[in-house]
Amino acid sequence: QVQLVESGGGLVQAGGSLRLSCAASGTTFSRSTMGWYRQAPGKQRELVATITSNGYAVYVGSVEGRFTISRDNAKKTIHLQMNSLKPEDTAVYYCYSALHDYWGQGTQVTVSP
Repeated sequence: QVQLVESGGGLVQAGGSLRLSCAASGTTFSRSTMGWYRQAPGKQRELVATITSNGYAVYVGSVEGRFTISRDNAKKTIHLQMNSLKPEDTAVYYCYSALHDYWGQGTQVTVSP
């Protein structure tokens, strides 16, 4: 069993930065591929980035070079550093654990023009 709690969302101007965090409970976090997804109003939830248990990261093309996913297995956390934010990055961002097929509650990111 796992619980995921996101934090770090907010309102930022275009070009700014935010750092999202996802804190996990449970003893099997280190074994799970983790991911960040986002869902904008009226759109389907989409993958942003994933990171394997040993740190291999994959990004969707629209965020490549701007976002960085990382994890700290000792602290059971993952982060998403988001730089050069654009209005089209506005969405609710969700943390996901592949091993447990479990979603966090989401955190809102709003980027103003």
